[in-house]
Amino acid sequence: MSFYRGVWCPYCNMELQELEAAREGFEAAGARLVAISPQNRVNSRKSLRENALGFPILSDPGNTVAAAFGLRFALPGYLVDLYKSLGNMLPQFNGDDSWTLPMPGRFVIGSDGVITYAEVNPDYTRRPEAADMLPAIQRAVEMAAA
Repeated sequence: MSFYRGVWCPYCNMELQELEAAREGFEAAGARLVAISPQNRVNSRKSLRENALGFPILSDPGNTVAAAFGLRFALPGYLVDLYKSLGNMLPQFNGDDSWTLPMPGRFVIGSDGVITYAEVNPDYTRRPEAADMLPAIQRAVEMAAA
């Protein structure tokens, strides 16, 4: 499971493309990949198309799920102003006026609900390698089979 900021974020799009490239390996190991974003469904479909993804993107209105994982943060005023000046109008992308985003995060969660891998970095420009998740996926599958 990968939390990302939205279709407007070039780092997020690069991450989605890397995850797509690794998807077959994840599936061969017994995992299903899903991405979660606060953006509305229209923009999630745009992310799917533009990045040629073979896995679903779920919409998380208001970053409710991200908050449950401890990832949601409110942008300070100076960042709101910067985003506006760059044309990144989060209320339009996300369908709410909260000006909140999730920190990029990746999790491997077994069918038993146990998290075997978690990687979160408040620096949105730094993302883990997709291959780093494979050992955790294998552990999750083994734990579920036991």
